Amino acid sequence: MNGPTKTRPGLEDPKVNVRITLSALWTGVMFCYIYADYFDLYAPGTLRSMLEGQGPIGPTTPGTLLIASLVLAIPSLMIFLSVALAPAAARWLNVGFGATYTGIILFTMWSRAFLIFYGVIEITLTSLVIWYAWKWPKAPATS
Repeated sequence: MNGPTKTRPGLEDPKVNVRITLSALWTGVMFCYIYADYFDLYAPGTLRSMLEGQGPIGPTTPGTLLIASLVLAIPSLMIFLSVALAPAAARWLNVGFGATYTGIILFTMWSRAFLIFYGVIEITLTSLVIWYAWKWPKAPATS
């Protein structure tokens, strides 16, 4: 009774380029930032504070708005720069900004339970950015 057995072919699992992995990680960071900021608008007093000119980093001024814009723009740019820059530049920018944003998140996540939740996810993602960038595969030596 040992007739032919049919085996189902497994799913292909191609190796994902480190650039795509880094870009996907930064995309995840951005989604978490957006959702955390959006949900924070529902927290009691947040909108009132904003209308009174008080933001998360102090009084709302052109300078603080520029700083906030820079903090949010860099991860957005890293989605593209991880794919577009030369490997060495992309690697070091990912290591540097991954570490910087891990620190920023550690500093800013402590005010509400849902922000801590998102902060843990963001720290995991930015730590993975550092890891993958640090472990970026080396090109084979040429003769």
